[in-house]
Amino acid sequence: MRKSTLIAIDGPAASGKSSVARTLARRLRLAYVNSGAMYRAVTWWMLRKGVNPDDPQSVLALLPAMPIEYGLDHGVSTILMAGVDPGEALFSEVVNQHVSAIARIPEVRHLLVKRQRAYADDWDLVMEGRDIGSVVFPDTPYKFYIDASPDVRARRRAAQGQRDSITDRDRADTSRKTSPLAISEDAYVIDSSNLTIDGVVGEIIGRLKLKGMEVPE
Repeated sequence: MRKSTLIAIDGPAASGKSSVARTLARRLRLAYVNSGAMYRAVTWWMLRKGVNPDDPQSVLALLPAMPIEYGLDHGVSTILMAGVDPGEALFSEVVNQHVSAIARIPEVRHLLVKRQRAYADDWDLVMEGRDIGSVVFPDTPYKFYIDASPDVRARRRAAQGQRDSITDRDRADTSRKTSPLAISEDAYVIDSSNLTIDGVVGEIIGRLKLKGMEVPE
């Protein structure tokens, strides 16, 4: 059985984990997978079909027939819904408002975790999300948790043009019963409040070297 290199990057909203994971993947020449985009794609699809994300039974009724396709393009994860790339619509205000409701549904999480694990069948990965080290790849020795102060995260969120509440999002992510946001006991925690993206990536690469990983020059 093929043993993949799996680097898990977890953290709350606006911690910088997406930018860090994407940059790290390029640096290490690994595939980059954004697990959060998968939940956003499900949310976008349900809204497009007129389904109330706060009604789990309505979501589950449509879930089996959801035409979602996953892949990689130039080493970056891709999502198509019925052959359509939702693009920036995944980060729209309405998706921001409802993605936490979708992510709370256990059946949705179980489905998407299977899809996330399937990437490791063919590729070495840097995957970012909220439960990658704790649930998706709990056995990987390469786990990192990126955090930042609430004030810094709120400013970053505002700079992205997103108006959802960091406090509300944190509450939703940490309180759900299935795969809540949590710091794995063996994860290395980095506070990105006063660091650049390259600074965080450099710290991660340093830790990977200490664990014996060969890093491309």
